[in-house]
Amino acid sequence: MKQQRNYPIVTITKKGQRALESGHPWVYEGEVLSCPASAENGCIVDVLGEKGNWLGAGLLSLCSLIRVRLLSRNANDVFDDAFWLRRFRYAWAYRKSVLRPEELTCCRAVFGEADSLPGLTVDRFGDVLVVQTLSFGMEQRKARLFPLLVQALREDGQKIRCLYERNDETLRDKEGLAQGKGFFPLSGEALPAETVTQIVENGVTYRVDFENGQKTGFFLDQKYNRQAVARLARGKRVLDCFTHTGSFALNAALGGAEHVTAVDVSEAAVEMARQNSVLNGLDSRMTCMAADVFDLLPRLAAEKCRDYDFIILDPPAFTKSRRTADQAARGYKEINYRAMKLLPRGGYLATCSCSHFMEDHRFVGVVAAAAQDAGVQLRQIEARQQAPDHPILWGVPETGYLKFYLFQVV
Repeated sequence: MKQQRNYPIVTITKKGQRALESGHPWVYEGEVLSCPASAENGCIVDVLGEKGNWLGAGLLSLCSLIRVRLLSRNANDVFDDAFWLRRFRYAWAYRKSVLRPEELTCCRAVFGEADSLPGLTVDRFGDVLVVQTLSFGMEQRKARLFPLLVQALREDGQKIRCLYERNDETLRDKEGLAQGKGFFPLSGEALPAETVTQIVENGVTYRVDFENGQKTGFFLDQKYNRQAVARLARGKRVLDCFTHTGSFALNAALGGAEHVTAVDVSEAAVEMARQNSVLNGLDSRMTCMAADVFDLLPRLAAEKCRDYDFIILDPPAFTKSRRTADQAARGYKEINYRAMKLLPRGGYLATCSCSHFMEDHRFVGVVAAAAQDAGVQLRQIEARQQAPDHPILWGVPETGYLKFYLFQVV
């Protein structure tokens, strides 16, 4: 260790040390043996093992069960502007490597722990950056960090007009942070008059409401899974359940589907999906309707509906904790069972889960049980994950959350 270190010291248990040494960046409250009473919430601390060995430096969160989020495992790092700018440049360089140039205008530019920027999420929609800060330390530093983030992109020639905060997220409660949303002022930039922008992904144009849409306004993680659906949809009659603003439905229609029915419980989301279908000239082959999928699928079965030979299930996360995983499993099984009963032999099913707490092996088991109860067999076409701008960091299972499967029902 070359530099003199003046950070508060947090000493942790052997269990906590093993987790850090395996690559995980979090220290939980129960793994802390000692922390100075003088250490301020959000400050940078050094993390040491019981024998005094240095394990890394991270951000302290006094209100959270995740007590420290590691920032660095390099004892020579200095947490100045150059450090943060370097992190943002690394994150952007990675996206430039794994995405095609035309995909960079709508992508996840920062994915928290997977980019060694814990508690920070940044989605890019054209010239708009939508940001969530989900840790106290990042919130405390945002006035310093956001201009550096914009600088890193602009110096690469990327046009950034504004930055919008979507901090209406319950995870902030666990950090002792208030919820809210609004524009973050960038020096010299006039704020837009509206919070709806336009993006192009996979050749489909979308209007994105980054103020009121779910999460940051659009789900970028399914980018390549939508392409897989589009390839399979040609000539088929498609039912897209939980459509949100129509992304899978639009990709299916653009891929040559005979007709697509897009369903979501939210009237506002359905209206946006309808607008997107018109925007792309696909409204003659798309029907958008507001309905609860859990009511719709049984009703279609009771009516002996045989209108669809491809069903897409892209539900929101049914569980955000281990406590409710059993209840979520029942929900996943119900919709998959109902979809399989509606499909003809030889029909196709796309099904997914975006919950980290529904592990892949359990989700597969749920889908298999649904198939058995429905009296069908599944022929797997593809097993997929999230797009690479949401990188999965080995040793950090929380970063690998999306499961996506394509089947033929035989």
